[in-house]
Amino acid sequence: MGIVSPGFQGRPRSAAPALPPGQYLTPDFPVLSAGPTPRVPTDGWEFVVTAEDGTERRWTWAELMALPQETPTVDIHCVTRWSKLGTSWQGVSLDTLLAGVDTTARYALVHSYGGYTTNLPLADLRDGRAWVAHGYDGRPLAAEHGGPARLLVPHLYFWKSAKWVRGIRLLADDRPGFWETAGYHDYGDPWREQRYQGD
Repeated sequence: MGIVSPGFQGRPRSAAPALPPGQYLTPDFPVLSAGPTPRVPTDGWEFVVTAEDGTERRWTWAELMALPQETPTVDIHCVTRWSKLGTSWQGVSLDTLLAGVDTTARYALVHSYGGYTTNLPLADLRDGRAWVAHGYDGRPLAAEHGGPARLLVPHLYFWKSAKWVRGIRLLADDRPGFWETAGYHDYGDPWREQRYQGD
């Protein structure tokens, strides 16, 4: 004897991709910036991790390229409501860059060439969740998309994936960045629609 009554059928699942609330799918890669696009030559580029005590670890472009590389394929979600699925990147995991850094910090403030900053819990940069990305779709990352390198934190709204990244300062306490000071959410989870303070 069956558990399900004869003639009972489930509803077929939708073939549409699951998007965070309020988002729409785009085939494009829109370019949004808070100011002019910095043009940073790779021979002058560096990335610096600064611990709470002021200790620094630095990488030149050549040193970054010599580190183990990863090719994450991820969905990205902009606070302006577009989502792009299955984007392909190349870069270095923050796990690699933070390995061996002696810290008890709980937060990070990301700095970019051009002066942009954004804040994140340090836990959101670890465990395979974030990269310093220098390639997109098999090519070097274009300047308008944050090249030569940008932060990639795909589980948060895309303003947290700071373009033209140049360093991360580790902090004991949270410190808001550029958009967070202007009223955007401190965390920015697209699945909880954390667009603005109070969301």
